[in-house]
Amino acid sequence: MRKFEVIFLSEVREFLLNLDSKSREKIIFNIDKAKITKDNEHFKKNDLKMYTFDQIKDEFIGEIGTERRTQYEQELQLEIMGEMIRKVRMERNLTQEELGKLIGVQRAQISKLENNTSNVTMQTILKVFGALKAKVNFNVELINSKIQTAR
Repeated sequence: MRKFEVIFLSEVREFLLNLDSKSREKIIFNIDKAKITKDNEHFKKNDLKMYTFDQIKDEFIGEIGTERRTQYEQELQLEIMGEMIRKVRMERNLTQEELGKLIGVQRAQISKLENNTSNVTMQTILKVFGALKAKVNFNVELINSKIQTAR
């Protein structure tokens, strides 16, 4: 039997805490069942539907290309970037204030950047990573080849 460990972010715990006990137990039960299931045959035999994480996002957030999904993906990327800035800053043993001085902004601006609480310019982001002596690579992926414009 294959084993895997399920690790959750604190947000998942908070989500579970906000559910009624029956719903919470059902979710935990199904996760446990998935952990001990030898393979997907159990799900097929018992006529249980399986979903990929992308299918769950499509259903609850919206399909790729929808306004809601685009906003979600952008917020996610900004959140990840803020966490990367914090991680690198801490690895370089810099305080927010020290990093702010290196690029000419206040400590509060660095805090907002790390916590994704304000709009920042690309120039500021590049300055931050430059001050942290971190190489920045941008990966642009075209989702589809047709671009529709409003008329």
